[in-house]
Amino acid sequence: MEMQHNCESCIIRELNSLGSISSDDISNISKHKIPIHVKRGEVIFSEGASLKGIYCLRNGKCKLTKLAPNGKEQIVRFISKGELVGHRSIISNSVAHLTVTALEEMDVCFIPKQDVLELFKKNTEFSLQITKALARDLDDANSSIANMAQKNVRERLAESLLFFEKIFGVDNEGYIAVTLTREEIANAIGTATESTIRLLSDFKKGGYIILSGKKIKLKEKVKLQQLTEGY
Repeated sequence: MEMQHNCESCIIRELNSLGSISSDDISNISKHKIPIHVKRGEVIFSEGASLKGIYCLRNGKCKLTKLAPNGKEQIVRFISKGELVGHRSIISNSVAHLTVTALEEMDVCFIPKQDVLELFKKNTEFSLQITKALARDLDDANSSIANMAQKNVRERLAESLLFFEKIFGVDNEGYIAVTLTREEIANAIGTATESTIRLLSDFKKGGYIILSGKKIKLKEKVKLQQLTEGY
């Protein structure tokens, strides 16, 4: 797909904090930003990196991961088009806390650190929106920790499948519109890959889902929701 280089006519910015800034500021960002095409599996930035700016996701989907002390990858959350990444590190002047990896081919726009900091200082609405986004990230992290502690693996898988469909949508055949490996699903719910494969097979036998290779279709969403609640 051909990249759109003009920020002024980009509808994606309306989905994030950039929608709150003036036309002059948008014009300035448009001059400085760098469009980047990312391949599936490519890392946009890594945990511990010193970032030189933020990234606006024009399309596609990413996973956000953190390395556990044992070296295992833990998927913290998933994001899709319209999201900004890297803003936490830029605002707090710290290294990246997570690794961001593309789940499919996608286009992102890199916006230099200085432009972001100038906006944050002079535009109260932009700084408010960024602060709200950081607060939502913290709420999501707290909810994720609570779910890990309070729900068993079966309940977490059911909840994750419903969540995947909610944020990624479905394709023309009704399958969740993101391709995740069994290992990635396992890393998202905090269990072994073998356990995830076994549970997905159980869900299929129970009539909750339909599997086609790596693709997953939710057949009985009400029953999956009941599973998340311990029924």
